[in-house]
Amino acid sequence: MKMKSLTPDKIAEVTGGKYVGPLRLRGDRITCVSMDSREIDAGGLFVCIRGTRVDGHDFARDAVERSGALVCLTERPLPDLPCVVVESTRKALRDLAEYYRRLFSIPVVGIVGSVGKTTAKELCARVLSRRYLTLRTPANLNNELGVPLTLLQLREEHEAAVIEMGISDFGQMRTLAKMVRPDICVFTSVGYCHLEKLGDLKGVLRAKSEVFEFMDSDAVTVLNGDDQLLRDLDTGTRRVLYGVGEWNDIRAENVENLGFDGVSCDICFDGERVFTLIPAFGSHIVYGALAAAAVGRILGDSGEEILRGIADYRPVGGRANVTDTGTITLIDDCYNANPNSMAAAVRSLGTIKSLSAPQNKRVAILGDMKELGADSAELHRSIGELAARCGIDSLVCCGEEAKAIYDGYLAAGGGKARYYLRRDDFLPDIAETVDLGDVVLVKASHAMGFEHIVDALKALR
Repeated sequence: MKMKSLTPDKIAEVTGGKYVGPLRLRGDRITCVSMDSREIDAGGLFVCIRGTRVDGHDFARDAVERSGALVCLTERPLPDLPCVVVESTRKALRDLAEYYRRLFSIPVVGIVGSVGKTTAKELCARVLSRRYLTLRTPANLNNELGVPLTLLQLREEHEAAVIEMGISDFGQMRTLAKMVRPDICVFTSVGYCHLEKLGDLKGVLRAKSEVFEFMDSDAVTVLNGDDQLLRDLDTGTRRVLYGVGEWNDIRAENVENLGFDGVSCDICFDGERVFTLIPAFGSHIVYGALAAAAVGRILGDSGEEILRGIADYRPVGGRANVTDTGTITLIDDCYNANPNSMAAAVRSLGTIKSLSAPQNKRVAILGDMKELGADSAELHRSIGELAARCGIDSLVCCGEEAKAIYDGYLAAGGGKARYYLRRDDFLPDIAETVDLGDVVLVKASHAMGFEHIVDALKALR
């Protein structure tokens, strides 16, 4: 598949830069855009990003001479290398992505919200892929670098795109939306995340609502209608509500949690009722499926196409991935956490009834939820109380802030509990914490590095 035409001269024009290199290359068409010299293909644009630990300029020669990159986007001339020199490669990358996005007249779906963005993105892409060649954000590359790099993966053959947009401060959504300019925006939820910068739920809503500044009047916003803040939100666009409440345009009825076999429900819209089996753990997955169904309907998909797309869904790494390790049943949900997603995971673990033997336990290994501001201790404690009410048999907490989860669990009458200040202090005790046949949930904010716990659990024999 080919990119739409981008040449070194055009890149310099769009970014306000200056091309420095052989005249014969100025009109050559680039094949791809990457900031990783190990992944760039011949004929590509290598973007030199200066980070806190590495400087992409140090890898430019390797990108050109070994990988065959056509030109580099740099902040300074590099001897004997073809470059487009700009003041800021980060800004230039965004400018280039904004220009490139405008070359496409395909439906672009933007995904925003506090919880469930990646799940909704994957489900929307699965549904749309039944009819369209669809680009979607790889993994969770949803920030000021990931979004432009994703947009620059669009090829002439693509017929739709699903782009996830993640933020942590005011102004960031404005930056992302200026590039993406979604025709359809899915808003999954307003939750307790990044409160150190956003303040409260109204601040979260205000920051994420910046996306509407870059949507046309004929665009559509797909909103979780069970979230009161979203149900009342004036987006300036046509609105479609989804959820389980009867007021929603697309709703789920007869929701049944089948444990590790998934979740079943009837998805109802326009007088039609479609029985759906979602192959994922946890009842909250229904909201992602409803968002995908709403997007599919807006773009003309039939109920059968929606059903088949949802059935194709597979969890993305670190998000409620269920694995039978041969020793335990592991629920790897360690990619990230905030109070809303943590509560959903704990509730889902509490629904597991079919343990293989009476002595088997439901074990939750939980860690800090970051950036919660002044209410952090209370929000952590509430998770511990919830774990006790849900009948979680055993709790392990790691991290300074997770002490409040531990305290809340014990205060609410929970069962066995262990607390460790540091994650690595727990690793030697894993074997004596879980037993053959246990069901084990692992969840914390990404900064806690709980994938090391997941790896240790998988290694148990």
